[in-house]
Amino acid sequence: MLPNPTSKTGKRQLSYDLRILVMALLVGLPGGLVALLLLWTGDYGSKTRWTLALLIVSFWWGLALALRERVIRPLQTLSNLLAALREGDYSLRARAWRGEDTLAEVMVEANALGEVFRDQRLGALEATTLLRKVIQEIDVAVFAFDGEHRLRLINRAGEELLAQPVERLMGLTAEELGLADCLQGEPTHTLQRKFPGAPSGSLRWGISRSTFRERGLPHYLLVLSDLSQALREEERLAWQRLVRVLGHELNNSLTPINSMAGSLAGLLNREPRPTDWEDDMKRGLRVIAARSEALSRFMGAYARLARLPKPRLQSLDVGPWVRRVAGLETRLGVTLCPGPEISIQADGDQLEQLLINLLRNGVDAALETKGGVEVGWRKNATHLEVWVKDEGLGLSNTANLFVPFFTTKPGGSGIGLALSRQIAESHGGTLTLENRRDAPGCEARLRLPLA
Repeated sequence: MLPNPTSKTGKRQLSYDLRILVMALLVGLPGGLVALLLLWTGDYGSKTRWTLALLIVSFWWGLALALRERVIRPLQTLSNLLAALREGDYSLRARAWRGEDTLAEVMVEANALGEVFRDQRLGALEATTLLRKVIQEIDVAVFAFDGEHRLRLINRAGEELLAQPVERLMGLTAEELGLADCLQGEPTHTLQRKFPGAPSGSLRWGISRSTFRERGLPHYLLVLSDLSQALREEERLAWQRLVRVLGHELNNSLTPINSMAGSLAGLLNREPRPTDWEDDMKRGLRVIAARSEALSRFMGAYARLARLPKPRLQSLDVGPWVRRVAGLETRLGVTLCPGPEISIQADGDQLEQLLINLLRNGVDAALETKGGVEVGWRKNATHLEVWVKDEGLGLSNTANLFVPFFTTKPGGSGIGLALSRQIAESHGGTLTLENRRDAPGCEARLRLPLA
């Protein structure tokens, strides 16, 4: 039975079940008084009167208690069921109530609520178990800290990184764990340091930090990923590509130079010399000079790619920029498809060199098929898009287009597209080159941010 509440005036009030009992007694009070009055005014003996009076009062009191029980018992059942739901026990169910009255509907809805809570709890437990399993199995270190920067969650990779078991780590602060600097600065950045359990060569780490709430309180999720191995692999692949391309280009120049030098040395050692030996010497020296000049141009292109300066951002009018570069191409008339007249913040010299490279490649491809070249621009909500379309043969392999020194054109340096992409990315944009879908040829697309 619940304790009696107290009213605002300080007086104690009757409890709900006691009020039900009083109301049940009051309901039977008129009938009981009438029955007792008839009993005492009738011609009955004293013993009969007291016996019948006791039976009337007992029956009256029993009906009142039964009525109270019929009202209170379902409410107690419902209270116990709701208390069990609040405590997380979804196994209790209310007894099926007969009939289709309001009380039966309440019990059915209470049981249905328990079923919903049970299903939701099982789903949450299964999702939590799966999440914890995934966190434990991933190979990046995951840490969760509360608002006081105390560790509340760590996965297996985090234990290995700190070289301590979870039992010793839980509850320690980020400063005690040596991770205080990871919870400061930008949410996503790189860090160079050594951790106790990390491999000897792992010094570069990617830091990703975010916030979440648990029970209304802020928490921090910290993810540390080892970048050293990935960087070493990318560095190794980059060196392999560079050495392969450099070796190919150097061999293309040094092989004819070496062959021609040997031929000229043999010519000078012959006795007697041929009558046209001077002409042979001049032709050989011209070949050596031409290949040396080609090798010099190649090395100059490499140096130009490696020493690209940062862009000096100034206001650049898009329309005059595109028209000026299109007018520089004299081998073929370039069709201009103008867009809106807008300005962007960019390095005009670098973007001019980029567009020159794209138009030159487009014209080179169009001259082979006697097709045309189009250049234009458009604007969307956040970006400017400049495109160059040609009617050439298209590309059979687009995988290596932006690899430095890779070229499909005779006498090409393989530096133009690589340099152009580097310029685009230094401006916060992108450069793509792919075969056209609506017609033969290629389409180069430059996207630059408006702000």
